[in-house]
Amino acid sequence: MDLIRIGEKIISRRKMARIIDQILEMRSTGVAQQEIANRLGVDRTFISRLENLGEVRKGNRIAVVGFPIKNKDEILDLLHREGIEFTLIMTETERWDFVKKSKGIELFNKIMNVLAEVRSFDVIIVIGSNQRIKVIEAIIDKEVVGFEIGESPIEEDKYVDPMKVLDILSAIKAKAFREAIK
Repeated sequence: MDLIRIGEKIISRRKMARIIDQILEMRSTGVAQQEIANRLGVDRTFISRLENLGEVRKGNRIAVVGFPIKNKDEILDLLHREGIEFTLIMTETERWDFVKKSKGIELFNKIMNVLAEVRSFDVIIVIGSNQRIKVIEAIIDKEVVGFEIGESPIEEDKYVDPMKVLDILSAIKAKAFREAIK
C-alpha cells in the first residue's frame, strides 16, 4: 500500500521514495547537503542521517597494487568481492608490456597518473618485492601495507595466497572500524 496512516497524518511511501531518490542523485553528483536541504525543504541533518543509514562501508579506502602475480585473476576476484575500489595487479608479462609499450615521457606520465590515483586512497596494499615495497613507502605519504612475495628483482610470477590477502584486508577494516567507534 502506498499510503500509511500515522495518527492524524497520511504518509505517501511513493513521495518519500521519490524525494530520497532525488537526494541521493544530487549527492552522488557532488551537490552539498545544505544546498539539497534548501532546494527540497528538508533539514540538512536528515540528509546526513539518510546517508549514514544507507552506508555500506565505513573506514579507509583501500587500493591494492601488486606484481608479478601468478594467480592474478583469483586475487582480482577476491579484491572485487571485498569492495576494493582500485587494483593494479599484473603478471610478469603484463609488467614488461606496460614498460615496453610506452616510451620516455609517456611511460613517466602513466606512472605519475597511477601514483596520483593511489595517493587518493587511505591505505595502499603493495604485493611485491622487498625493494618495490620500500620504494612505494618512500613515495606515498599514506599508510602502506607491504606483502612481500620475494627478494628484488623478481623475474617470474609468484603465487599469492588469497587467504593472506584476506587476512590483511580484514585487519585493515577492523582497525578502521575500531577507530570509527572511538
